[in-house]
Amino acid sequence: MSLLVPLYVHPAEEPGLWHRLITDAAGTYGVVLNPADGPGTRPDPAFTAAAAALRAAGARLLGYVDTDYGARNRTQMVDEMRRHQEWYDADGCFLDRVTATPEGLGECRRLVRSLRRLGAATVVLNPGVHPAAGYVRLADLTVTFEGHWSTYVSAFTRPAWTARHPPERFCHLVYGVPEALIPLAVRTARERGAAVSGPVTGEPPNPWNKLTPALTGMER
Repeated sequence: MSLLVPLYVHPAEEPGLWHRLITDAAGTYGVVLNPADGPGTRPDPAFTAAAAALRAAGARLLGYVDTDYGARNRTQMVDEMRRHQEWYDADGCFLDRVTATPEGLGECRRLVRSLRRLGAATVVLNPGVHPAAGYVRLADLTVTFEGHWSTYVSAFTRPAWTARHPPERFCHLVYGVPEALIPLAVRTARERGAAVSGPVTGEPPNPWNKLTPALTGMER
């Protein structure tokens, strides 16, 4: 099992969740660090401590950077990644709200190249849908579904081109999953060509304020 874990809750508010995440870090593909919709304007001591503990436990740390579907300035986003590295020793980045259209591919490529030059060993793209095929070649992992369980089971489709890439290049982030169905959600992602997943029971507006029950070994 390989889990991508975005945990968007402050360590000081939910220390128990972060302790569990640290304890089970070996079951993760990576942990997304998101102190303030990005790194924030100064280091957060609680996130600094959590990041150090996660790293000691063997977790890959991914700094959260919002691209706003290509609307943000590339220099600004690269600077945010630099802060993630300097303050939290991030291994790579989680680029959220990535464009999915062919028109946005060139700028996304330039951004990824800049991040690679900065030292981002792992780049995760999250368009939340299947993007134009070229995006997948830019990243180590692409999130091709982010949405509710009800949509995932009723309306998911997979383009034929995805079969040309190994499942390890794809991730599905599904929220609103009934706890008893978390193992099914993990299996369904695998069957649909995504070796990495992140099923959670949470609901909007912030479904990522809880840990996936899969982390504690339901699927191991």
